[in-house]
Amino acid sequence: MDDNPADKCILSFVKSLPIFKIKIIIMGFDQYHEPANELSDETRTKARMLASIIEEAEAINWYEQRISVEKDKDAKAIMENAQQEEFKHFGMDLEFLLRQMPKWRITLKGILFQDGDIVKLGEKAEKKAD
Repeated sequence: MDDNPADKCILSFVKSLPIFKIKIIIMGFDQYHEPANELSDETRTKARMLASIIEEAEAINWYEQRISVEKDKDAKAIMENAQQEEFKHFGMDLEFLLRQMPKWRITLKGILFQDGDIVKLGEKAEKKAD
């Protein structure tokens, strides 16, 4: 490493960072709040899917903002199509998680696609799941 100028530059940069930034660079990203080797395969899969659903929701939001300001109708149509793909992925991620977590499914069945006060539906669904 000492002979490579690029490595020296990277090492110098990393040494200048606060410790939490160094951890992120070394690990890539830290999606777990507990040591990964202590988590079951199922828990790690759920963590990945939860990260995925968050990313899909963010992408939907980004497209929504872009669509709202786009003047070119062709560009807007392409963005709307791309947003729909992200929405499909969001739904697939959600369905996967609901298949793994029965209480979530019970709760959401009592809230989604129901008429009435959303908060009251949520409270009733939560009680049913317990």
